[in-house]
Parts: sequence; structure tokens; C-alpha cells
Amino acid sequence: MNLNIEKIIAYIRKMNIRREKNSEHYGLLNLFLMLIFPVFITFMAEINQFKYAGKFFRFASGHPGVIAFDVLVAALVFLFCLAVFRKCWLATAVQSFVYMALSITELFKYGTNGNHLILSDMKLIRSVKSLSSFAYIKITPRLIIYCMIVFLFVLAVFWFNPRFDIRPSKRVIMGLMCVAPASAMIIVPAFYNPVYKLFGVDTTESTNDFLLNEKFSSNSFLAFIVQTASENYANRLVEPSNYNEDFVTEITSSASDLPEKNEDFHNGAKPNVIVIMSESFADFRVFDELNVSDSYYEGFDKASREGHGGTLITPTYASWTVRSEFELMFGLPVRGLNTPNMPQRVLADREQPALAQYYKSWGYSTAYVHPFMSSFYSRQRIYGEFGFDRMIFHNSKKEDPVVETDFTVPVEYFGTYVDDNTVYAQLIDLIKTTDDPLYVHTTTMQNHQPYDQGEDPKDEFGNYLTWIKHSSDGLSDFLSEIKKLDEPTLVLFVGDHFPSLRGETSVYNQLGINGDNCSVLYEQKYFIWTNYKADLSCIPDKPVSFFYMPYIIMNVIDAPHDAFIDTMMDNMKEIPVYSTDYNDGTPDNEGLDVLTYDRVIGDVMSPCPIPEEVLEASKNN
Repeated sequence: MNLNIEKIIAYIRKMNIRREKNSEHYGLLNLFLMLIFPVFITFMAEINQFKYAGKFFRFASGHPGVIAFDVLVAALVFLFCLAVFRKCWLATAVQSFVYMALSITELFKYGTNGNHLILSDMKLIRSVKSLSSFAYIKITPRLIIYCMIVFLFVLAVFWFNPRFDIRPSKRVIMGLMCVAPASAMIIVPAFYNPVYKLFGVDTTESTNDFLLNEKFSSNSFLAFIVQTASENYANRLVEPSNYNEDFVTEITSSASDLPEKNEDFHNGAKPNVIVIMSESFADFRVFDELNVSDSYYEGFDKASREGHGGTLITPTYASWTVRSEFELMFGLPVRGLNTPNMPQRVLADREQPALAQYYKSWGYSTAYVHPFMSSFYSRQRIYGEFGFDRMIFHNSKKEDPVVETDFTVPVEYFGTYVDDNTVYAQLIDLIKTTDDPLYVHTTTMQNHQPYDQGEDPKDEFGNYLTWIKHSSDGLSDFLSEIKKLDEPTLVLFVGDHFPSLRGETSVYNQLGINGDNCSVLYEQKYFIWTNYKADLSCIPDKPVSFFYMPYIIMNVIDAPHDAFIDTMMDNMKEIPVYSTDYNDGTPDNEGLDVLTYDRVIGDVMSPCPIPEEVLEASKNN
């Protein structure tokens, strides 16, 4: 063993001696390698996500300014890496890894759900295990070849060993000179706007995912990453200028006072409230050209006829379920937070006045059910402050050898994830085993991508419809069970968003959906169903935003109102839809924006169901 180690050490010494000689003998070649590297890594990262070199060069010929911008950014990154690592081969290795990793992630992300990569997506890196179950990851010979070309370039730099010998003080200065313009490209509009204009980078405001994808077509991968970072920073959430107690009081002053504590719920009966947000459940019959059979939605249609069906405007498309969850759990618009992908990440770390808190104040038991990993989106940690007495997760997918579950019923799978029928069974069990009236929010998983399981793995849309039928049919059995219960119960069922379907081959592309005609993909059919005689006449006939649904339910069950609830109900009449993605022509509403900020980030000056001492204690902790 010692002899082998000595041989290895001797070999490394001999190799380093050779590399030192290469530094001296190949000065011009080394200079060429360093000068060409920013161009090389830019081209390789772009070619990789284009898949074919020909497609990239056709883009480059039509957008030379964008490519020049990409190379300039790559040069700044390279100079910064040189300043930090000093060794040329290490600087090229680090930048090559980062560029190719981002390029591969973009390739898989778009191929999975038809949406392009932005830097804020990197917040999900901690949930890489969960994300790997969603993605279509296919290692192709072409991808391997591109990675090998990059590896061989880095290996050449390592072998010929270009030197970068400058004093540490000059390296610090060089690093700062790279950081300054790079930072300005993100946070200083007076700097980046003329730069983008000079290089022809598309800066069109993207108010929905399809417009964002169209911007990608103009900017391609690297310029798109930088420009959207500038856009996201410009749209970051800041405290509203008019956020103060006087304004909060003013916008809620017309609302009624809090009713008496013991006000009746339908003559004293407090019905169970079951909110089912069904993963990717969407009605594709809105597209006549698809000729989708009614049989796929038979159970859903039956429940709609027995109850009341309508249309909600979801704040998201294809992904970011937590946007829809936020609106249903808080009764507030994500637009009031500037529509972040993950609104739960911007909330104050304290007890939150979510809707579950209202139900607790009315004597309800509260629960959250999600048949997936409790760590995904940090749900268990963050949602634990929303007022849920109980949280039920299932920390696995079908292929996982070890299962950790909070479910109290047998868990079965349909496709990759937990069968919706298992969730329905868990809801029935909760109702039967809870003495108090129950409020429960469940976000299902069954219909989440990937959709490559079925008779034809390539028929993604056909497989999706098969799963939708399974969910819809299960609804009938679920509601039949509730009819047998001697407890008044209300059920809301709605899909969180239209499904993620593969980029270039998706049914959305076949339908010609674009940034101008995509509003239909934000319209989600829902139903409210009860097993008792409820007055459903208060349900609006026209579409309203997701965040108004909790107040519609409160009207149906005749729950107490405070000034905040009444204010939101007034807003529903005046501004039924408040969503940038659905309609970017709707102007900002100061009242909705301030109330949203106040309740989830600010000091909760508006009427709140959480006892003041509990709220103050959670703030101090």
C-alpha cells in the first residue's frame, strides 16, 4: 500500500514538472485558451440547451448582439473566478461546471413542464430529491458528447497550465471590478436598461409564463437568466409606501363589527368544511378541437350538478402549486406579494392569520393533508404556523423502499404518487374520528407529472386523462360516503392549475397557446357540494379569483364576519379577478396589496382571529 502511494506521489510530481514546462513553452497557446474560453463556454452552454449546434448558430446569426452580451458576461465571470481561485485551470473548471449545470437544468426543466429556468428556481435546490421524481431526465449521447467536449477543454487548460501571477491586492481589485458591473446588471436600472438596449436583449415585461417563454425565444438561455434576474429584483416585495395603521383602518372602516361569539351556523349546526385542491386537475373540454370525452369527468360533472359549479381564476399555470395553496389558505392574492413563485418563502416567521385560524376561533378542529414529502416547499415547518391542529404527510413515492407516513388509512398508489382514493379515505376517517366540526385543506398528488406511465408511455396527454378519470370516478364514491354520515359537510373541489406538459411536444403547442390567448389556462372549474340543504345562491355566477373562495364558503355556512372578512367580500364585488397572469390590464389595488402585506409580513393591524397575546408571543419568538 505504501509503495503504491509513493508511486502516485512520484507521478504527480513528475506531471506537475511537465505542466510547469508547458507554461513556459506554450505561452501563445495558453493565451489563446484563456481568451477563447468565455466564447467557448458560452457556445457550449447554449448549444447544449438548443440540443443541436445548427439551431444555435441560426439563432446567433439573427441575434448577434445577444450572443455578444452572453460572451461579455462570461468574460466577467471568468475574470472573477481567476481573481478568486488564481489557478487558470480551476477557474475554467468552476465556471464550466456552473454553466453546464445550469444549461442541463434548463434542458430538463423545459422538457418536463414547458417552462424555462430562472434564477429564483434555485431556491428549490434543497428539495432536489422531490424534484427528481417530477422531472423527465434523459441522458442522451448528445448530452454526454457536449459534456465531454467541455471536460476535454478544461483538461487541456490543466495540462498546458496557463499562469495567472498577480499580487493578491490586484486580484482583489480585479474581483471588485467584476462584481460591480455584474451587480449593477441586476439592481441598477439606469445601468442595465441601456446595456440591454445596446445589445438587443428583450426586456418585454412578462406577466404570464407564455410571455416569459416568448422572451426566452428572443434572448435564449444565458441572456434570459440575467435579464429575468434584473426583472425579478425590480419586482421584489417592499413595504407599501402607504402601509400604516390609519390606512389599514380606513380600508376596513366600512365593514361591519365582529358579530357575537355564539352566532348560529345554520341554526347552530357548524358543518365540516373539506377543501380539496386536486393536483393538476383541469377540464380540457374547453378546447373543442381536442374532442375530450365527457366520460373522463363524469364524477366531477355529477357533483357539480348536485351542488354548484363555477370557475375560479388560479394564480399559476403548470407549476408552483403553493401559489394556489396560499390563496385558498389565506384568502389573499399572491399579486399583493408581487406574485412570487413561492409565497410561503416571503412570510414573516410567526403565527399567521390564515383561514384555519378563523375556524379554530369558531370551535373547529383543523387539519392539513398532503400525500407527499413534508419537507417539500418546507410545508411542515412553515404551515405549522397557519393554525392547523394536525398535519398529515406521506414522505415517499411509489418506488421508495422506506415509507414514512402520517396517514391512518392504508396507502395505495396510482401511477407514481398516492392514489386520490387514499386521500378521500383519509378525509372520511378524519371526519369520523374528530369530535368537533372539522376544517381540512388537502392538496393531492396523484395527477402530478410525469405522465409517462400507461399503455403508451409516449402518449402523455392520454395518460393524464386516464388519471383524471380515476380522480373523478373516486369523487363519486367519496361523496356517497359523506352522504351516509350524520354530519353536515361542505366540500370544495378545485384543481390547482392546468398540468405541466412537455415543452416542444405538448398539447399546448399543438393548440397554439401563446402569451395573448393563454387566459383559458388560468380558468379552473370547481364545485361546492353539501350533504345538507345549504343556500348556494350566494355563490357568484361569474369567475372570481381563487383567494375569494374562502369567503364564499363562509357565506354558505353562515360563519361570523369581522371587518376584514367583510372588506374582502366587498372587494369581491368590485374586483372579482385580481391576477396579473390572467389579466395584466387590471390596475394595482392599494387596499388589497396593503392588506396582503399587513397580514403575512407586516404587523397585522387588520382584524385578526389570533388572540393578541398569542400573536405577540409568536412575533417575539
